Amino acid sequence: MSEVENFLTAQEEEQVIAAIKSAEKNTSGEIRVHIEKLTKTLPLERAKEVFWHLKMNETKLQNGVLFYVAVESKKFAIYGDRGIYNQTTSDFWNDEKELVINHFSKKQNVKGLVLAIEKVGEKLKKLFPYTSDDANELSNEISKG
Repeated sequence: MSEVENFLTAQEEEQVIAAIKSAEKNTSGEIRVHIEKLTKTLPLERAKEVFWHLKMNETKLQNGVLFYVAVESKKFAIYGDRGIYNQTTSDFWNDEKELVINHFSKKQNVKGLVLAIEKVGEKLKKLFPYTSDDANELSNEISKG
Protein backbone atom coordinates (compact mmCIF):
# COMPACT_ATOMS: atom_id res chain seq x y z
CA MET A 1 0.00 0.00 0.00
CA SER A 2 1.12 3.55 -0.69
CA GLU A 3 1.66 6.18 1.96
CA VAL A 4 -1.52 7.91 0.81
CA GLU A 5 -3.55 4.74 1.33
CA ASN A 6 -1.89 4.13 4.70
CA PHE A 7 -2.42 7.68 5.96
CA LEU A 8 -5.99 6.88 7.04
CA THR A 9 -7.58 3.45 7.35
CA ALA A 10 -10.99 2.91 5.74
CA GLN A 11 -12.58 3.25 9.18
CA GLU A 12 -10.68 6.49 9.84
CA GLU A 13 -11.77 7.85 6.47
CA GLU A 14 -15.36 7.19 7.52
CA GLN A 15 -14.73 9.15 10.74
CA VAL A 16 -13.43 12.11 8.73
CA ILE A 17 -16.39 11.97 6.35
CA ALA A 18 -18.77 11.82 9.32
CA ALA A 19 -17.07 14.90 10.79
CA ILE A 20 -17.52 16.74 7.49
CA LYS A 21 -21.21 15.81 7.32
CA SER A 22 -21.72 16.88 10.93
CA ALA A 23 -19.93 20.20 10.44
CA GLU A 24 -21.91 20.95 7.29
CA LYS A 25 -25.27 20.41 9.04
CA ASN A 26 -24.93 23.83 10.66
CA THR A 27 -23.56 25.83 7.75
CA SER A 28 -23.93 26.37 4.04
CA GLY A 29 -20.12 26.11 3.91
CA GLU A 30 -18.54 23.13 2.18
CA ILE A 31 -15.56 21.17 3.51
CA ARG A 32 -13.36 18.69 1.64
CA VAL A 33 -10.17 16.77 2.40
CA HIS A 34 -7.57 15.95 -0.25
CA ILE A 35 -4.63 13.62 0.37
CA GLU A 36 -1.72 13.07 -2.00
CA LYS A 37 1.78 11.66 -1.82
CA LEU A 38 3.90 14.79 -2.19
CA THR A 39 4.15 18.33 -3.38
CA LYS A 40 7.09 20.24 -4.78
CA THR A 41 5.36 23.57 -4.30
CA LEU A 42 4.37 25.43 -1.17
CA PRO A 43 1.46 23.59 0.47
CA LEU A 44 -0.89 26.57 0.32
CA GLU A 45 -0.18 27.03 -3.39
CA ARG A 46 -0.79 23.34 -4.05
CA ALA A 47 -3.97 23.46 -1.97
CA LYS A 48 -5.18 26.33 -4.16
CA GLU A 49 -4.47 24.29 -7.32
CA VAL A 50 -6.35 21.28 -5.93
CA PHE A 51 -9.19 23.55 -4.79
CA TRP A 52 -9.69 24.74 -8.37
CA HIS A 53 -9.20 21.26 -9.83
CA LEU A 54 -11.98 19.94 -7.55
CA LYS A 55 -14.17 22.89 -8.68
CA MET A 56 -14.60 23.99 -5.08
CA ASN A 57 -14.64 27.58 -6.35
CA GLU A 58 -18.07 26.94 -7.88
CA THR A 59 -20.10 26.98 -4.67
CA LYS A 60 -22.93 29.50 -4.65
CA LEU A 61 -21.55 31.55 -1.73
CA GLN A 62 -17.88 30.85 -2.45
CA ASN A 63 -17.54 29.26 0.97
CA GLY A 64 -15.63 26.04 0.34
CA VAL A 65 -12.74 24.95 2.56
CA LEU A 66 -10.07 22.44 1.57
CA PHE A 67 -7.89 20.49 3.99
CA TYR A 68 -4.81 19.59 1.94
CA VAL A 69 -2.34 16.88 3.02
CA ALA A 70 0.88 15.84 1.21
CA VAL A 71 1.83 12.71 3.13
CA GLU A 72 5.41 12.04 2.03
CA SER A 73 6.28 15.74 1.95
CA LYS A 74 4.78 16.17 5.42
CA LYS A 75 2.93 19.30 4.29
CA PHE A 76 -0.50 20.54 5.28
CA ALA A 77 -2.61 23.56 4.42
CA ILE A 78 -6.15 24.84 4.79
CA TYR A 79 -7.48 26.87 1.89
CA GLY A 80 -10.81 28.69 1.80
CA ASP A 81 -12.65 30.43 -1.01
CA ARG A 82 -13.01 34.18 -1.40
CA GLY A 83 -16.41 34.32 0.27
CA ILE A 84 -14.64 33.39 3.50
CA TYR A 85 -11.53 35.50 3.02
CA ASN A 86 -13.63 38.57 2.20
CA GLN A 87 -14.94 38.39 5.78
CA THR A 88 -11.80 37.28 7.64
CA THR A 89 -8.06 37.79 7.96
CA SER A 90 -5.17 35.80 6.52
CA ASP A 91 -4.56 34.08 9.88
CA PHE A 92 -8.16 32.82 10.12
CA TRP A 93 -7.17 29.11 10.01
CA ASN A 94 -4.01 29.30 12.16
CA ASP A 95 -5.48 27.53 15.20
CA GLU A 96 -6.92 24.69 13.12
CA LYS A 97 -3.70 24.33 11.15
CA GLU A 98 -1.64 24.07 14.35
CA LEU A 99 -4.12 21.57 15.79
CA VAL A 100 -3.75 19.30 12.76
CA ILE A 101 0.04 19.58 12.57
CA ASN A 102 0.37 18.87 16.30
CA HIS A 103 -1.75 15.70 15.99
CA PHE A 104 0.02 14.59 12.80
CA SER A 105 3.37 14.81 14.63
CA LYS A 106 1.95 12.36 17.20
CA LYS A 107 0.67 10.01 14.44
CA GLN A 108 -2.92 10.96 15.40
CA ASN A 109 -3.96 11.78 11.84
CA VAL A 110 -7.68 11.11 12.13
CA LYS A 111 -8.00 12.89 15.47
CA GLY A 112 -6.28 16.01 14.13
CA LEU A 113 -8.46 16.16 11.03
CA VAL A 114 -11.71 15.49 12.88
CA LEU A 115 -11.05 18.10 15.59
CA ALA A 116 -10.02 20.72 13.04
CA ILE A 117 -13.02 19.98 10.80
CA GLU A 118 -15.30 20.48 13.81
CA LYS A 119 -13.65 23.84 14.58
CA VAL A 120 -13.83 24.95 10.96
CA GLY A 121 -17.51 23.97 10.93
CA GLU A 122 -18.13 26.22 13.94
CA LYS A 123 -16.39 29.14 12.24
CA LEU A 124 -18.33 28.58 9.02
CA LYS A 125 -21.58 28.40 11.00
CA LYS A 126 -21.00 31.98 12.18
CA LEU A 127 -20.11 33.28 8.71
CA PHE A 128 -22.50 31.16 6.64
CA PRO A 129 -25.33 29.78 8.79
CA TYR A 130 -27.38 26.90 7.45
CA THR A 131 -30.50 27.93 5.55
CA SER A 132 -33.54 25.82 4.69
CA ASP A 133 -32.69 25.92 0.97
CA ASP A 134 -29.08 24.83 1.52
CA ALA A 135 -27.83 22.04 -0.76
CA ASN A 136 -24.72 19.93 -0.36
CA GLU A 137 -22.79 21.34 -3.31
CA LEU A 138 -19.62 19.27 -2.98
CA SER A 139 -18.83 15.64 -2.28
CA ASN A 140 -17.90 14.80 1.30
CA GLU A 141 -15.65 11.97 0.13
CA ILE A 142 -11.90 12.28 0.60
CA SER A 143 -10.17 12.90 -2.70
CA LYS A 144 -6.74 11.45 -3.40
CA GLY A 145 -4.09 12.35 -5.89
